[in-house]
Amino acid sequence: MDTAAVFGTDRPVVGMVHLPPLPGSPRYDADPGREAIHEAARRDAERLDAGGVDALLVENFGDAPFHPESVPKHVVADLTALVGTVRAATDRPVGVNVLRNDGPGAVAVAAAAGAAFVRVNVHVGARVADQGVLEGRAHETMRLRERLDADVRVLADVGVKHSAPLGGAESRPPLLGDAVERGLADGVVVSGSETGRPTDDQTVQSAVSTRDERGFDAPVFVGSGVTTDTVGDALSVADGVIVGSALEAGGTAGNPVSVERVERLVDAADAVR
Repeated sequence: MDTAAVFGTDRPVVGMVHLPPLPGSPRYDADPGREAIHEAARRDAERLDAGGVDALLVENFGDAPFHPESVPKHVVADLTALVGTVRAATDRPVGVNVLRNDGPGAVAVAAAAGAAFVRVNVHVGARVADQGVLEGRAHETMRLRERLDADVRVLADVGVKHSAPLGGAESRPPLLGDAVERGLADGVVVSGSETGRPTDDQTVQSAVSTRDERGFDAPVFVGSGVTTDTVGDALSVADGVIVGSALEAGGTAGNPVSVERVERLVDAADAVR
């Protein structure tokens, strides 16, 4: 995957749009309802754009507890509308992650709303999480992309946060190979143990080394724990970063995006790009 062609730059900084709870989820607030969700998405998109991120990633962050596989049809519909709202607020590439693990749903949203990429938490293999066992559905995700003739890139997590291997010790290099070679992912994401937790430097280096040794054309993104202090180190090894908590007020996931935090992190990234 040509990172510059998709994101408009090498080593992009991707900023998260963490959506409030959507209709049908336990913490959804019917008053003020959908309009407030769209306003929050628009606000965060505009702030990320103003702060200088290279791309935005929309995620149904507030929908816990998450569906382990396919989300209901109304969630796909709401996410499609919300990605449209975000795209209207910025000229930068927009992606979508449908939690917890609805890759086909994400591709459907992206194709309908004109998004450029999706993130899939478990694309191949299987993981144990609070939702139970999450199984890779690469066969469905990639066939749907083909049927829809969708120009949508798939970023697959390797050892995704908030999960553990189904059996045995963690072995990310073979999983990365499976994600790209057998799952046909366009890029991979490595992360720490939880939202906001740092991604181990050795994990990032191992992923990049495996990619290079196998000759894969697949960028490696750091998917958690990136801050203004660490973004330079991350981008000195990885091909891009996905940042949420560090760009939000108080450094807390789910809070409104802070333009000042975005600007500081982008400036730090620019110092090594």
